[in-house]
Amino acid sequence: MKAPMTAQTIISLIIIGILAGVLSGLVGVGGGVIMVPLMVLFFGMTQHQAQGTSLAVLAVPVTAVAVYNYYQEGHINVKFALIIAVFFVLGSIIGSKFAISLDQKTLKKIFAIILIVIAGKMLLDK
Repeated sequence: MKAPMTAQTIISLIIIGILAGVLSGLVGVGGGVIMVPLMVLFFGMTQHQAQGTSLAVLAVPVTAVAVYNYYQEGHINVKFALIIAVFFVLGSIIGSKFAISLDQKTLKKIFAIILIVIAGKMLLDK
């Protein structure tokens, strides 16, 4: 999907970036929870395109400053982060191959169910 680079498109991308960045730093969400749905809604991207674009954004160290702030305050378990990161790479390879093989409608439903389950768990958790 090649959206024209109009001023409105650029402003929308800036808003998505700021919103995803603020929420990533604030509560640790940004990519899948914020960028993907907004790219689908604002730009009519397919679920595959939005997920791929979100992953491309996260491929560079966009969260490095936020990570540093949390690290300075002693809020990062480095050992946990390293182990998770190694297996995150493995999981992302498996997950992306699987996602690409699914049709858009099924992928959107899986995405929505995961968001609902996580939100429900967090809302009902004591």
